[in-house]
Amino acid sequence: MSDARGETAPDEGRASEYDVTEQIGHLLRRAHQRATAVFQETLDDPGMTPMQLAALMRLVDAGPVSQNRLGRETAMDPATIQGVIRRLEERGLIERRPDPSDRRRTLLSASEAGGRLAQALIPSAEKVSARTLDPLSESERRALIALLKKIA
Repeated sequence: MSDARGETAPDEGRASEYDVTEQIGHLLRRAHQRATAVFQETLDDPGMTPMQLAALMRLVDAGPVSQNRLGRETAMDPATIQGVIRRLEERGLIERRPDPSDRRRTLLSASEAGGRLAQALIPSAEKVSARTLDPLSESERRALIALLKKIA
């Protein structure tokens, strides 16, 4: 049946066969929104984004790497990793230097200040994970993380 604008009204009383709120994409987006909100409320650096933290922590762990490799290891596309690197560099948290084995490539590494900040943020970063997973039991937490790793 059409309304005054010519739009078809949904059948009243009919259960939808497709409930978007039960779909994996919707649920993952909602979980991501929750994780981002907890991150913003909990991390002890209000200027740091989740992607910036991931890149900085990876540089601390991996040592000098190319921008391309850092993007792959943190699951960021080239445009995104470029912006993340620029913002970290503006804060003096990372450094660039030429790759001695390939002069066309630049290597990125955490600066001394970046390494200190990364170490200082570990306790609040761990709180972010704990608070995000707070509604789950310990076994549910392990299961969720294992399942997400499987599909990621």
